[in-house]
Amino acid sequence: MAQTFDPEQILQLPLMANLATASRDGPRNAPVWFIWENRALWLLSSKNSKSVIRLHDDPKCAVEIVHYDNIKGILLHLGLRGEASIEPSSSNRFRRLLTKYLGEDESSWNEWFVENIARIDDPSTRMIKLIPSSIFTNNVSFFRTGPELAWPDGL
Repeated sequence: MAQTFDPEQILQLPLMANLATASRDGPRNAPVWFIWENRALWLLSSKNSKSVIRLHDDPKCAVEIVHYDNIKGILLHLGLRGEASIEPSSSNRFRRLLTKYLGEDESSWNEWFVENIARIDDPSTRMIKLIPSSIFTNNVSFFRTGPELAWPDGL
């Protein structure tokens, strides 16, 4: 029997999300960093990315986030579904997202990554915004211990 959990527990962690979109050639999946703000999931992208192009054609998408720790026996699955919009990037939101993954001290961020990959102030940067129409959780953290021992000790 799967137990539920508060999605906020997962949405605040620096985990990878998988964005699933549709294409003429079938479904596609992309790993992305994210931030959860104002009941919306914000994903990094650019105006020419394949995900953005596919979402312009068909905004329906799914996002899956899994928190897995084999040693602790944690297996939490969070799914979000809905229609995404493509938004201009906000450098403040972008920095908050990077802080989630790279830490508070911007001087410690890899300079090459920030200049060549992240490009915080690049006008072609976009954010994919998903206000989920449905959210589901699946907690099977008892795969090592049995349901009576795995939860509610938390993450």
